Amino acid sequence: MKFAVPLSVAAIILAQPATAKDTRFWNLTSSTVKSLELAPAGTSAFGPNQCANDPDGAVDHDERVKVTGVTTGSYDARLKLANGRVCMAKAVRVETGKPFSIEDKDLVGCAP
Repeated sequence: MKFAVPLSVAAIILAQPATAKDTRFWNLTSSTVKSLELAPAGTSAFGPNQCANDPDGAVDHDERVKVTGVTTGSYDARLKLANGRVCMAKAVRVETGKPFSIEDKDLVGCAP
């Protein structure tokens, strides 16, 4: 009987459905991103700053951060970089539960 409780707890844990992975932004630009806002492609309906999900409020080069409130689709991204530039990345493909990245070559319309 000693093992009845641990085995029943293990059975409950194993019976739980697997949780979905988080959708993440992977910063492959050469700059630190201080703000990342996403809008459905072709619109200006930008959502909240996703960098707020990072403990220090910024996403360094080669760092990933959890993205919330978006579903699978194509998005325009507005990025504010540590050097003060504001850039866009158009038609970024986001898939729920998977990382998506933005690189320097994706940035357009950068303004000081």
